[in-house]
Amino acid sequence: METEHFESLYPQNSRFEEIEKILKFIKEGNSCQVVSIPGVGRSNLLGLLSYNKKVRLIHLGENQKNFHFVLLNFSEIRKRPLFDANKFIFLGILDSLRERGLKKEYEVINNYFKESIGFNDEMVLFAGLKKTIDYLCVERNLKLILLFDRFEEYIPMLTNEFFANLRVLRNRAKYYFSAVFSLNKPLEDVTEPMLFADFFEYLAEKIIYLPILDKPGLDFRISYLEKIINKKVDKKMLDEISKLTAGHGRLTILSLESALTAEKKLISENNQLITYLLSQRPVRSSLFSIWNSLNPSEQQYFIDNKEQQPFLEKIFLVSGGKVTIPLFGEFIKNAIIKSQTVKTGLKLTVDENTNEIKLGEGVISDNLTSSEFKLLKFLISQKEKILEKEDIINAVWGNQKTTLGVTDQALDQLIFRLRKKIENNPNSPIHILTVKGRGFKFVD
Repeated sequence: METEHFESLYPQNSRFEEIEKILKFIKEGNSCQVVSIPGVGRSNLLGLLSYNKKVRLIHLGENQKNFHFVLLNFSEIRKRPLFDANKFIFLGILDSLRERGLKKEYEVINNYFKESIGFNDEMVLFAGLKKTIDYLCVERNLKLILLFDRFEEYIPMLTNEFFANLRVLRNRAKYYFSAVFSLNKPLEDVTEPMLFADFFEYLAEKIIYLPILDKPGLDFRISYLEKIINKKVDKKMLDEISKLTAGHGRLTILSLESALTAEKKLISENNQLITYLLSQRPVRSSLFSIWNSLNPSEQQYFIDNKEQQPFLEKIFLVSGGKVTIPLFGEFIKNAIIKSQTVKTGLKLTVDENTNEIKLGEGVISDNLTSSEFKLLKFLISQKEKILEKEDIINAVWGNQKTTLGVTDQALDQLIFRLRKKIENNPNSPIHILTVKGRGFKFVD
């Protein structure tokens, strides 16, 4: 019998269209990416596939028993190397088999794991993982889908070996193996192409952007809240909050919880409600998480509306030039612009004690790939100097056997991706400057 999780309680029509899109990619033998702003329910969506049999039945029918979903929260290994990632995947598969009650499969894979882990060797561990795929996918005819939740937190540790390993596993199982990556931005936008070149054909451009509102799921969350507090939520208050949050899952529930503890007269009018919600720490924290998921140029769009940002439309945060979540728009006006949280000319510094790169007081290195980190650290260490491309290539890729294969185009792409992460306007940078015919220069 399957272990019960909170997601197992959700109605079967939650995230119906998005699940259909994911399964379409999986049935074709491909992998995909699920992209959204924080708080709209990426983790819940993956949890529905893993833990909600009603959801699987409505989408897959009785054939659902041949699909095996393994939910892996990569925030748990955010700064761990490839060996730990393979171990994490191995253990995740084991846990999922145990929870689903597949005793025979669990015993076989558990033996593979015990045989492999004792050597503390990356190749031996991966060999055990290959045997696992052979047994589950080829011998037992299970379609294995790895669900990589909060994968953006693992990006600084990514190497091309990670995706090369996925390619090896996919080649062994063919159409019986897939991976679903949950991120706040597509891999193509935040990593260099060579990182996932081995897995490119199964993953690139196969993206599902998650809408802000999942009405069946939100209705369930509200009814569950009413059950917990043993009290009906006032319909007028619910309607007002829903308009302000646009049905954003986390924001709506946090706003409701905050409003239910307030005096009724305090929130009887919309403006008072906005002021009250923006004063509540949990609500502000949820709004800040959305804000901090955006890069500087995307943040700048909400300040001056000058440079169009198509990505904001794709993630449903902007529609027709307007902010889709009114409370987020008010938050920007009241908490961001007025407090001057957004500033131009913030200094980029390297904290040698923690090996972190900071923009002002905020740590930005957690959002950088290994190559981006090396590049920015080198640029900061050589500030105000004109650096030739060859010097930069040696600094970033010098640990490779040869840098001859690193093209000027690869460097230019890396520079542009880094600019998108640190510059208010990557097309008019103030930190990483191009010196025509010579190279690049970093300035504070």
